[in-house]
Amino acid sequence: MSQKKTSLKNLDINNIGAWPQNAKIGFSVILALFILAFAYFLFIKGKTETLESLEGEEVRLRQDFEKEQAKAANLEPLKQQLAQMEQVLQQMLRQLPSKTEMPDLIIDISQTALSSGLANELFQPEPETLKEFYAEKPIQLRMVGNYHQFGAFVSGVASLPRVVILTMHDISLKPKEGKGGVNRGALELSGTVKTYRYLDEKEVADQEAAAAAANGQATPAPAAGGAP
Repeated sequence: MSQKKTSLKNLDINNIGAWPQNAKIGFSVILALFILAFAYFLFIKGKTETLESLEGEEVRLRQDFEKEQAKAANLEPLKQQLAQMEQVLQQMLRQLPSKTEMPDLIIDISQTALSSGLANELFQPEPETLKEFYAEKPIQLRMVGNYHQFGAFVSGVASLPRVVILTMHDISLKPKEGKGGVNRGALELSGTVKTYRYLDEKEVADQEAAAAAANGQATPAPAAGGAP
């Protein structure tokens, strides 16, 4: 063993070619292991971690794809259902008064109140407000009558030829003071009611154009100019 130690000590690192065959083989093995370990830590280990990360990303993307594929499979039935709902909505809207029918409808509401025995102390239509697919018409009113007369008025409005929707806002119902402060069973109803009509095709187009302009999607007007 002492000879082996001595021979190892006597090896000249600067003259590897002169080493014994066993020493060359041992050194080559050690050098190869060192190179392999260095290459693993320098190249392979980082790639392995990247590969594991990509495999995890693949699993996540596959799950996302399966979810989106399931949604896409249900997309066509949902589109058909949406189209049916839009048709039903249009049919319901068409049951509301049109723009040309609105003046006559307001007159009918006022006449229904009178024929029910109510006194119209105030019946003042105001400018209408256009919404996305309908228009609302506020009416300021003040009516006087008893419970039965108000009930007859509501029943009369419900029996008009056109579908009439009346919504009440800031309504006050209180006893009507008679002469000398005597209440003879009369009630005073005051406030605002709103009735509604559907928009025609031009009005719908105008509303869509206004919405696009509000969102900054309007097409800019051409610049003024031309041949003199």
